Amino acid sequence: MDIRGHDMPLLVSLQTMLDEKNITRAAARLGISQPALSAQLARLRDIFQDQLLTPAASGKGMVLTPRGNELREPLRLALQNLQDAIGTPSAFDPAKSDRIFTIGANDNATAIIGSRLVSLARGHGLSGIRFAFRSIDLTRLTGQLEAGDLDLALVSKAAVPSGMPAQPLLEERFMMAQRKDHPRGLRAPTMREYARLEHVIVSGEGGGFRGFIDDILASKGLARRVAVSVQHYSVVPLLLQSTDLVCTLPQRFLSRYPHALQSLRLPFDTRPFTLNVTWHARFDNDRGHQWLRQQLEECARG
Repeated sequence: MDIRGHDMPLLVSLQTMLDEKNITRAAARLGISQPALSAQLARLRDIFQDQLLTPAASGKGMVLTPRGNELREPLRLALQNLQDAIGTPSAFDPAKSDRIFTIGANDNATAIIGSRLVSLARGHGLSGIRFAFRSIDLTRLTGQLEAGDLDLALVSKAAVPSGMPAQPLLEERFMMAQRKDHPRGLRAPTMREYARLEHVIVSGEGGGFRGFIDDILASKGLARRVAVSVQHYSVVPLLLQSTDLVCTLPQRFLSRYPHALQSLRLPFDTRPFTLNVTWHARFDNDRGHQWLRQQLEECARG
């Protein structure tokens, strides 16, 4: 038996003929002419090497051959499963799901949004759902989203891969952070004083000593000295607490260290940072993915 791709629609016709046992009624049900259906039956007989249906002795209708009768129920179930698969998106019940969601995010986004997401899910008793948070390599992000290695990623607007859907979650502003009892005092720095201080920078790709702040300073004819470059936000508070270094950090991040660090207004305006969630378009209508995106929106509002 050799069923090729272009022969697959014939199986729908076969199922209808096996049900109706009458070529005229089956043709009417399928919306085609009786000669066209008879031609399809001839092709099906060649494929299965069996008559499948033969004229009834009474002259009314058709009777199934043993092979035709054998095919009837499995074919009906197979076509029904196919219809179910393509007709309705699979349901998602978070209370019963054991799905694993993998989220790309740096440690700051994981702390701000990820911690709320986990708390929200556990608070609703969704113990079956698990979350995996992974660091992001922007050079591989497009491929990871396409392959499904990441369900979604939390990134800046500039880092959203071209052509992929995204939606903003929250807007963040920056402040200068220093240790408690820093010798420079509690006053907000002037532009020149800010430039004279020694800085820590968070470099997402690792090892970078320049960021958008340096572009702002350069436009004013100033430059700063970046003494330390780290790849993770979580390291910065430890460095600041034990030195006179300063760091420009997101306000929400600094709000987690009120007893260890002081937050001061910057002497210049910075563009707001928008944290976006991005994913591959093939997950647009995935019910579980839709649920996850809704939870992230709720976490961002919290």
